[in-house]
Amino acid sequence: MQFVLFFFWLIKGPECKTAYVDPVLTVQTGGSVVIPCFYDKRYAEYKKYWCFYKTDSYRSCSILAYTNETKGKASVIDYPDQSFFTVTMRNLQHEDTGYYWCAVEIGGIFTSDETKKLQLRVQTAPDVSVMSSSVSKHEGNNVTFQCLYSSGYRNSQKKWCRYKDQKCFYPEEKTDTSQSSSVQISDDGERCFTVLMTGLRLSDSGWYYCSAGYRIIPVQLTVTAIVITEKSEQHNGFTTTAPVSTDSSTVGTDSSTEITNSSTESNRDEELSPVWFLALAPALLIPLILVGAFIWIWKRRPKQDEHQLKERNNSRTTDEISSKPDDLAVYCSINDETPFNMIYSTIDYIPVSDAKPPAGEDVYSTVGPH
Repeated sequence: MQFVLFFFWLIKGPECKTAYVDPVLTVQTGGSVVIPCFYDKRYAEYKKYWCFYKTDSYRSCSILAYTNETKGKASVIDYPDQSFFTVTMRNLQHEDTGYYWCAVEIGGIFTSDETKKLQLRVQTAPDVSVMSSSVSKHEGNNVTFQCLYSSGYRNSQKKWCRYKDQKCFYPEEKTDTSQSSSVQISDDGERCFTVLMTGLRLSDSGWYYCSAGYRIIPVQLTVTAIVITEKSEQHNGFTTTAPVSTDSSTVGTDSSTEITNSSTESNRDEELSPVWFLALAPALLIPLILVGAFIWIWKRRPKQDEHQLKERNNSRTTDEISSKPDDLAVYCSINDETPFNMIYSTIDYIPVSDAKPPAGEDVYSTVGPH
């Protein structure tokens, strides 16, 4: 029985099911690469692994790492809710060139593992490369990717493809549908072709690859949406609610976009908060209230009686007259039939001349009301 099992293992091996021509992924010596491996959603709970074999043989596979672990140069992370796992290879050298599998471990003697094969080539000057392998943009924005290729691939077919559904776009072919953004590819015919995606949608998030012939390089695109939420804060007993904008990452990515608010912006928002105006209001109102009270008291002060004011003025007038020179005499013509009433008036002394009136003669002056 053990012999039979061993025989079946030799026949079976970790077989590979290939649905299309194996792509060749090119990486620069000493560089790193992130490779997405998609699988059917029914395998979400299955074990996955990354396998390497030096030559195109099904019986010499060496498992480098299982999902959610790191061994040597390889790290494997599974995203079962999105039906793919990623393999990160670091510090690649020429000896890392070879064939690899993205594999789902099905188990059983008569059932082969679900695998997808690719070839990795480590080169000093990669046949195909990209300026940026991971880009994050907001919904509605545009994004540009520059895919570089060596001179030997000038006449090869260029295309921009999506991993998930293998949908591809070609140079000079502009596509614009309601389900996706507008994609346009232009090839300069020398060393580069440019991919322009306009009007990005959340559904555009995911993994793509630049391709020249069968040479490819993966690219990750993350499209985020601005989500407005309310944040409540308390200051000096008052509660304020302010809108806060955050980014929401979409399905199809394995890295989150960090949106941070600097402390300067936070402090500025707090300085401009209405709560501070309410807190400073009492300090501003107290001086105003004191000034108003002083004005009100000043206007309401008791006024002197007119009779008292007259007596004070008359007293002042009498004193002034008595202080005049002796040679100034003032007489009032009084009708004998009229009760004697004194009329007080202030008289300014203005000497007209130095001449004195003759002795024994009277001097009359007319005194008008002052």
